[in-house]
Amino acid sequence: MSNENGNSRRRETLLGDRPGSYAIARHVRMSPTKVRRVVDLVRGMDVKDALVALKFAPQAASEPVYKVVASAIANAESAEALRSDDLYISKAFVDEGVTLRRIRPRAKGSASRILKRGSHITVVVEPRETKGA
Repeated sequence: MSNENGNSRRRETLLGDRPGSYAIARHVRMSPTKVRRVVDLVRGMDVKDALVALKFAPQAASEPVYKVVASAIANAESAEALRSDDLYISKAFVDEGVTLRRIRPRAKGSASRILKRGSHITVVVEPRETKGA
């Protein structure tokens, strides 16, 4: 849904009137705590440095975070006509997604629950403010 000036509500809450763009990966089948470890590494970094750091990070969660950052950069370049050299990751957060519940058979006919957690990854990129202005 869009508001009176044509922007979506999500864009209004994430960016307001500032230039920039965002990307969201939903239903990523990884635990939010594992993904948050990787997202905390790149928050506040320039996008080029963040992509290099994510490419060589040993965590498995770095692959979906890399894709979301690359998508946010592409969105900023195409929709907002911003240069990727000027962008940095202003906001990055991970929300808990859908949890799949499975059972594991236990002794004496009982069962224990296995929780397969999912997450939603959101990355917002903005151009750096120049000190001369």
